[in-house]
Amino acid sequence: MFHPNAYLKKIRNVQCGLRARTKILVLLDTQYCSASELVSKTGLSYAIVMYHLRLLYREGIVSYKRGRRYVWLLTA
Repeated sequence: MFHPNAYLKKIRNVQCGLRARTKILVLLDTQYCSASELVSKTGLSYAIVMYHLRLLYREGIVSYKRGRRYVWLLTA
């Protein structure tokens, strides 16, 4: 039901967070995305997307490339 990487070790995993992270991770599985692209494709707010991207980054699940925009991607 949830993406396997949506479960985090350092924080409490509640259902609404798991759902949001699953939406983000499913998109990042198929393509690299900026935060604004994730907002438009998931229907989540920008603040929620950035909050979960930061959590996923701290856990080492996602990383980003710098450029004109930050592009988020899954780590290997």
